Amino acid sequence: MTKRREINNKLQGETLVRKSLMRRHENIERLKLVPNLNVVKIGGHGVIDFGKEVVIPLMKEIGELSEKHKMLIVTGGGVRVRHILDIGIDLGMPTGVLAELAAKISEQNAEIVTLLLSQWHGSRVKPGDLLDLPTMLHLGLLPVIHGTPPYGLFEHPAEEGLIPPHRTDTGALLMAEVLGAKSCILVKNVDGLYTEDPRVNPKATLIKDITADELIRMDMEDMVMERKILYILRDADNVKEVRIINGHKPGMLERALGGENVGTIIHA
Repeated sequence: MTKRREINNKLQGETLVRKSLMRRHENIERLKLVPNLNVVKIGGHGVIDFGKEVVIPLMKEIGELSEKHKMLIVTGGGVRVRHILDIGIDLGMPTGVLAELAAKISEQNAEIVTLLLSQWHGSRVKPGDLLDLPTMLHLGLLPVIHGTPPYGLFEHPAEEGLIPPHRTDTGALLMAEVLGAKSCILVKNVDGLYTEDPRVNPKATLIKDITADELIRMDMEDMVMERKILYILRDADNVKEVRIINGHKPGMLERALGGENVGTIIHA
């Protein structure tokens, strides 16, 4: 049998799946590319779809806050994502194709938000250019990116059904993790995470503070954010919490950027 070629290194001959090898790397300090960055995800369904009465005041708040806080603005998709997913599922499209279709909608919203933030130096960022972010921030720009992770046709199959599990909430967390951001804030149209949908059950209780493991065990029927966040947050190295706030209420983002719990905090 021909001898396998090797290059001398610490992983020489490894399968890269051995458990003890994985544990050996747990204590290695990860590089934080932008440690003072706040990743702020603007919901499509929860914010952008409500139009100018909600969007314009929030854009003004974000623009003014960008003068003292470094932010990456991430956009969701909203009602048009639901429309294209409905059509795609009805036609039997695979999950990867559905992910490709959904990404185009959140990208459209990123274009809109970039233009609305232009007077505060709003600048469009493509996923492949994410590592240009430190330079953009040094130049005083306010970067805007769409939130759908670029798995595209390689999107993971859903545990149940066909809807892509990695959508824009998840994308925001993944970007915060790889950039070593200090916070990941999801801006929604409710005050935080409730035990049930408060629009359906007005008696639902607001959860102010909870861990990812506790939420996984609760196995809730519905949530205001994507479930995949819980599993990624649990394994994250840089990001230790995700905040959910109400973008329809002026001042909530400023208070959240200041570290105040004005909605829900989900801890790793």
